[in-house]
Amino acid sequence: MMPLKNYTTTKDAFESVGEIQAMLARRGAQRLMIEYGTDQRVVSVSFTIQTPGGVQAVRLPSNVDATLEVLKRQKKKNSKVIATYDQAERVSWRILRDWLDAQLAILDTEMVTIDQVLLPYFVDRSGRSVHELYNSGQLMIAGGDR
Repeated sequence: MMPLKNYTTTKDAFESVGEIQAMLARRGAQRLMIEYGTDQRVVSVSFTIQTPGGVQAVRLPSNVDATLEVLKRQKKKNSKVIATYDQAERVSWRILRDWLDAQLAILDTEMVTIDQVLLPYFVDRSGRSVHELYNSGQLMIAGGDR
């Protein structure tokens, strides 16, 4: 198994989040908001953006705990892997930043629209994402067998 992308990053989570904000602002995002946990660590980046269907709220979360578990497993095979919460936070936000950069590059080619790229992260008025609604069975897609 190859180590996670960016597993050696030294970029602080706040730097990656700042880069995410800049990318989104350049693409027309409005009302950018950073959500912090009780430990003052960044939990998600939220914003609104114009889509073909109108203005949509979006929430991009980071799951640092999941990243930490992967780093711990990888450390057993590669002693160079750093498996601390701080490193997992840096890696998580750097990967999210790289993912968003790639998605926006595809958007720039006009092969996709913003809603095609960000649909799972669209949120309703109660803050539930399309992905959460789908996983809970509240959003059904024809042809599915859920």
